[in-house]
Amino acid sequence: MDKTVQTAAAAIDDIANGATLLVGGFGLSGNPENLIAALHRRGTIGIRLVSNNAGTDNCGLGVLLQAKQVTTMVGSYVGENKEFERQFLSGELEVELCPQGTLAERLRAAGAGIPAFYTPTGVGTLRAEGRETREFGGRTYLLEEALHGDFAFVKAWKGDTHGNLVFRKTARNFNPLVAKAAKVTIAEVEHLVPAGELDPDEIHLPGIYVQRIIKGESYEKWIEQRTTRPRTEG
Repeated sequence: MDKTVQTAAAAIDDIANGATLLVGGFGLSGNPENLIAALHRRGTIGIRLVSNNAGTDNCGLGVLLQAKQVTTMVGSYVGENKEFERQFLSGELEVELCPQGTLAERLRAAGAGIPAFYTPTGVGTLRAEGRETREFGGRTYLLEEALHGDFAFVKAWKGDTHGNLVFRKTARNFNPLVAKAAKVTIAEVEHLVPAGELDPDEIHLPGIYVQRIIKGESYEKWIEQRTTRPRTEG
């Protein structure tokens, strides 16, 4: 039952070129920084990346985009990454923009064993082109398929050696969703404790969804957009 792996490099060692990778995080909150950095160092290429966001130019998932390790990106918010924009406009990067709620539900459906679902979101837009639609109660709905992954990277505040996870505040975001939608989920935590130490009522994600867990190191407190106002005298 001990799912502990000693290093991030060892935890991601079997991720092959061309894998579909689901990554938790919202902006720069809840990013599995150690696992992303290890994959960057390993040089895995041809990644189909699924995440709410693309990070920024030098932070989060942005490091994989900078190194051109990603060939396809499925996400809902990509506005803070100039390199993402450059690769998209030049045709180097294939992009599927997915409404944020739809993205969340596609991941949830994958984890629940639901192959597809209907949603009104996207009807009458470019999202609906070439996709099946159907009417329910006089309203048109768009068919969306579940979104599975080969691997998932998640970041939690605390976890135990059996893979049970506790998230903290905003860092919870997409992490539980991607964990349930992948064949192999790899978690990194700020605090790793022995099995049995976590209060069962406080566990956000049961260890059954996690195959490997590492103790993360050296977390940054990134600021995605720094906004200030002029200092007033007196």
